[in-house]
Amino acid sequence: MIAAPRLGVEERFAIEDLYAAYVDVLDGGRYDEWPHLFFEDCVYRILPRENWERRLPLATLSFESRGMLVDRVYAVRETLFHEPYTMRHTVSNYKIALDGDAYRVEANYVVLRTKRGISELYSVGRYYDVLAIDGDELRFREKVAVFDNELIPNSLIYPL
Repeated sequence: MIAAPRLGVEERFAIEDLYAAYVDVLDGGRYDEWPHLFFEDCVYRILPRENWERRLPLATLSFESRGMLVDRVYAVRETLFHEPYTMRHTVSNYKIALDGDAYRVEANYVVLRTKRGISELYSVGRYYDVLAIDGDELRFREKVAVFDNELIPNSLIYPL
């Protein structure tokens, strides 16, 4: 059996730091910062596990560039009307593999939502991501959130 190349401690910390920044931006409601965690040419998708497992292309949300992420932030801030809520993300059980000049990362996520002082489980699933160095920053080249629950309560406003 050939052992896969092991990641160094610094690489692992850099990857976990990117996820911590991602969660901090979303949980802090700083959505204008969210697109800058991605490559200019990127993929961001949210889809149900059933579609993921069947390799069906239909996604709940699908964006193919940082510009599209910026547009989504504009839509959330300026055009969508909804009762405000806060989110708290937990990301765990990182599975990281080196793939050429990129890292393939799988991780579990849980998102709790608080609305009117009541917290509820909002979404549970798994991230399937590709990270790489862009200039001198580690960023998401691809981020796919596959949710386990059959439905996301109400509507999906903010990124997962």
